[in-house]
Amino acid sequence: MWDKIALVLLIIGGLNWGLVGIFSFDLVAWLFGGAGAVLSRTIYILVALSAIWCISLLFRHDSLVEATNS
Repeated sequence: MWDKIALVLLIIGGLNWGLVGIFSFDLVAWLFGGAGAVLSRTIYILVALSAIWCISLLFRHDSLVEATNS
């Protein structure tokens, strides 16, 4: 369950960074009152924590990952 939550947050973060890179538009900041707003900063922190969590996916044994997918 934590893996899926982390991946969803990373997808949100990746799409947001894509918008920043292509259009110079920060969707999270726009939705939640600016990049310095508490809610925006909270989302940025959650995305960063999700990235740290997903680093563990690189080092997990394949059988463990297959067992969680079934």
